[in-house]
Amino acid sequence: MSNMKSVYGSKKDNYIFKQRVKSGILFVWFLILTIICLAPMIMLLLNSSRENTDIAINGFSFVPGDHLFKNLKKLLADADYKTAFMPFYGFRNSAFQAVCATFLAIFFSCLTAYGIQIYDFKIKEAAYMAILVVMMVPMQVTSAGFVTFMSKIGLQDSYLPLIIPAVASPAIVYFMRSYMKSSFPADIVEAARIDGCSEFRTFVQIAMPMMKPAVAVQAIFAFIANWNNFYTPNLILLTNPTKEKTLPMMISGLGASDILTDLGVNYTAIAISIIPIVVVYLILSKFIIGGVALGGVKE
Repeated sequence: MSNMKSVYGSKKDNYIFKQRVKSGILFVWFLILTIICLAPMIMLLLNSSRENTDIAINGFSFVPGDHLFKNLKKLLADADYKTAFMPFYGFRNSAFQAVCATFLAIFFSCLTAYGIQIYDFKIKEAAYMAILVVMMVPMQVTSAGFVTFMSKIGLQDSYLPLIIPAVASPAIVYFMRSYMKSSFPADIVEAARIDGCSEFRTFVQIAMPMMKPAVAVQAIFAFIANWNNFYTPNLILLTNPTKEKTLPMMISGLGASDILTDLGVNYTAIAISIIPIVVVYLILSKFIIGGVALGGVKE
C-alpha cells in the first residue's frame, strides 16, 4: 500500500514539476513578446524627452532627457511647426473620420454576420465565401480605380470616401461570425421571436450586447486602423489645407519637411498622436477582460 502511495506521489510531483516548467517557459515567452511590442513605444516616449542634438549624435538611449516640455512648447509655439502641425484640427479630423468609420464597420459587419449565422437561405455559404474573397483583395490593388471613381462623383477632397467604404469590412464579418458560431446561442433568437420582438430589435437589444467582448476587440482594431490610416486620406485629401488634413498626414509632413528637422519635437508630435489609441484601448479593454472571465464560467 505504501508503494502505491509513493508511486502516486511521485507521479503527482512530476506532473506539478512539468506544469511549473511549462508555465515558466510560457511566462518568459510572453514577456519577450511584450518587450518586443512595447519597445517602439518606449523608444518614442524616451526620444520625445530628448534634445535634437542628443538624438542625432548618440542615437537611442535608455535614459530619458529633460526636454519634453521644451519640445512640446516648440511644437505648439514655433511658427513653422504651427503652420505644418495643427494638433487641434488634426485630432478633430482624425477623430471624426475614425469614429464614424469604426461605428459603420462594427455595426454593419455585426449585422451581416448575424444574418449569415441566424438565417437560412440558398446562397448563404456562397455569400459568405464571396465576403472572404473580397477580404483577400488588398486596398492597393483597387486604389487607382477607387480614386478615379471618387473624383468622377465629386467626392475628391471629402471625408465621405474615408468613412462610407467602412460599411464593407469583410475581416470583421469573418471574425464576428466565427465568434457567433462558438458563443452565440440561436435559441435566444427563437425565444425573442416567440415573445413578439422584431428582427431588428432582436439584433440591437439582444444580439449586440451578447457580442460585446468581440465587438470591443474589433472596435479597438478598427479604430486603430482608421486613426493611423495614411494611405487612403493621402489619395483623397489632395488639395485640402493643413487644418483639414488628418493627424497622420500632418505628422508625415513633419518628417518630409526640410525645415522642421528637430527630432525631439517630431517624436513629441508622434507621441501626442497615439494618445487617443491608448485611451480607446483602456476604455474597451474592460469589456474584453469581462468577456474572457464570463466565458470561463460554466453553468
